[in-house]
Amino acid sequence: MTNIAIHHGLTHFDGTGQAHMVDVAEKKDTHRIAIASGNIQMKPETLAIITQGTAKKGDVLGIARIAAIMAAKRTSDLIPLCHPLALTRVTVDFSVDVILSKVSCTAQVETVGKTGVEMEALTAVQVGLLTIYDMCKAVDRGMLMTDIRVLEKHGGKSGDWISPID
Repeated sequence: MTNIAIHHGLTHFDGTGQAHMVDVAEKKDTHRIAIASGNIQMKPETLAIITQGTAKKGDVLGIARIAAIMAAKRTSDLIPLCHPLALTRVTVDFSVDVILSKVSCTAQVETVGKTGVEMEALTAVQVGLLTIYDMCKAVDRGMLMTDIRVLEKHGGKSGDWISPID
């Protein structure tokens, strides 16, 4: 195996293929926003427990919201090459679809800084959905988390990006 890595523009690898934290020192501070979303599908009975507030562990969506916000703030502790960021805003919203028996989570994360907040938004969504799973697994171990993705990002040198997937 050779020491020369072909990294196809991946910024977390140096010329020899070694992983490193990207140097953002020369980048300009800009207002950066990322929006991510995901879903958790479950049995209709499980969704009823969530919407009726009868889960034994308490307010499922309220606790999941707090967990998601906390996760966004701790992303650099979980993802090895993420920069620690001073977040200026984190919002987490849940919507319930009774017909499809799912809960959707959307997180919007903002900062004024040198690097984007896509990882923080994705982490918030994942932990929010994991918290729903944790709080309801006693009645439904088959819940399925799907469609976790970045919907939008704004700010920085590359500007705005909106997912082409609808």
